[in-house]
Amino acid sequence: MARLKRGSRKRLPTARATSAGGIVLRTAGTVPEIVLGKRRRERDGVTWSLPKGTPKRSETTEETALREVAEETGLEVRIVSPVGTIDYWFVQRGTRVHKSVHYFLMEPTGGDLAAHDHEFDEVRWVPVVEAETLMSFETEREIVARAMPLGGAAS
Repeated sequence: MARLKRGSRKRLPTARATSAGGIVLRTAGTVPEIVLGKRRRERDGVTWSLPKGTPKRSETTEETALREVAEETGLEVRIVSPVGTIDYWFVQRGTRVHKSVHYFLMEPTGGDLAAHDHEFDEVRWVPVVEAETLMSFETEREIVARAMPLGGAAS
């Protein structure tokens, strides 16, 4: 097997990206539920994840999170509390991207999941216990676990 000499690997250019999203929580009876969306992706098959997206010019992080959650889920929501940030790296078109996603705990105030946009193939309420195994990304499972103690007021 050929080995690369130290330093002979090509360094990719790097960039930063920011997104914001929400952990939408409600209690159905005594069972806490969150909203997840399903996407079909060529490289990883099906993924279940939290709603999030990219800021528009001059939007605050909170405004981005509220807009993206409304668009991607069809729900009207309000922010209960900031939860934290997920950071990860990926390569896109020859550039290594460091992405930060800011998450907020949210509660629904109206809307309908049937009104979600094209970003997700399916959007549904999932019991939090079930979501732990359904969610595709460990970092999102961790941010949901951080949000749960903050969710006492969500209904």
